[in-house]
Amino acid sequence: MTFPAGIVRVFSGTPPPPVLSFRLVHTAPIEHFQPNAELLFSDPSQSDPETKDFWLNMAALTEALQRQAEQNPTASYYNVVLLRYQFSRPGPQSVPLQLSAHWQCGATLTQVSVDYGYRPGATAVPTPLTNVQILLPVGEPVTNVRLQPAATWNLEEKRLTWRLPDVSAAGGELRLCLRARGEGLWSGSGRLSASWEPLSGPSTPSPVAAQFTSEGATLSGVDLELVGSGYRMSLVKRRFATEAAVPALHCALVLIDRPLPSSGTPGPPTPASLRPRVCGEEPQAQPG
Repeated sequence: MTFPAGIVRVFSGTPPPPVLSFRLVHTAPIEHFQPNAELLFSDPSQSDPETKDFWLNMAALTEALQRQAEQNPTASYYNVVLLRYQFSRPGPQSVPLQLSAHWQCGATLTQVSVDYGYRPGATAVPTPLTNVQILLPVGEPVTNVRLQPAATWNLEEKRLTWRLPDVSAAGGELRLCLRARGEGLWSGSGRLSASWEPLSGPSTPSPVAAQFTSEGATLSGVDLELVGSGYRMSLVKRRFATEAAVPALHCALVLIDRPLPSSGTPGPPTPASLRPRVCGEEPQAQPG
C-alpha cells in the first residue's frame, strides 16, 4: 500500500484517523495468508472462503510512515507491505503462456523447435504479456548455431534468449494485431527454432523457460474492496510476472473526514491492465 507524504501529518493529528479496513474477495484459491504481523489484524474465525477481512493497527502504521519520512524527507510517497499470500492452480490451463519444445539430438546435429501460444482463459481479464523472453539452455560447446528468429547468446549463463513482441489475444481468438502506438506486434502464437553442431557428442535436452509480465490482472483472481466509509480507493493496479513474481495488487487510498455520498461509495476496483510465488499488497492513500 502506498501513502502520499502528506498523510503522515494527517495520521499524527487530532482526532486520530479512523481504522483502515479492507476485504479481499475471491479468496477461495488462496492456500496461505502471510499478513504483516506488526501492522495488520484479521479474524481467524472467518468462515466464508470467498472473503477475508483485515484491518490496520493505525498507531503502528503511523510510526512506520514517520520512520520513512525521517529517512527520506523528500519522498512523495511511502510504500508499506501489508500482506502476502500463496496460491496454486495446477494444470496447463492456469498458465497464460503455453510452451511446447521438441528436441532432435543427433551425433552431429541438434535441432530444437519451441511453439508458444497465449491462453486467454488463464486470467479473468485477458491482458497482453509484455517483456516476453524464451530461454533455451545450451550447456555444451557448439558451433554453427542457426536461429529463427534471431536470439542472443549468454556465454556465462549458457543459454539462448529470444525476446518477443507482446503476446496477446483479441476477442478470445489468437491473431496478429498492431500495437496501439505502432511499435512491434502483438502475436498470439508462434514458433522459435534453433540448430547447432555439438562438439562433444549428442546434446542432452533441457527444459525451456519463459519470463514475462502483464498489467491489468492477477492469476489468483483476488480483488480488494474497502470496508467502512472512512476511506476510498483512488487507484488499484494489478500485475503478475514470472520469476521474482508476485501477483501484485497495488491500491491508492484517500482519507476522508466524512462518509461518502451514495454516488461516490467505493465498490470493487476497476481493472487497470501479482508475482506466481506470493502476492504482495502495496496500496496508496491521500488526505481528503
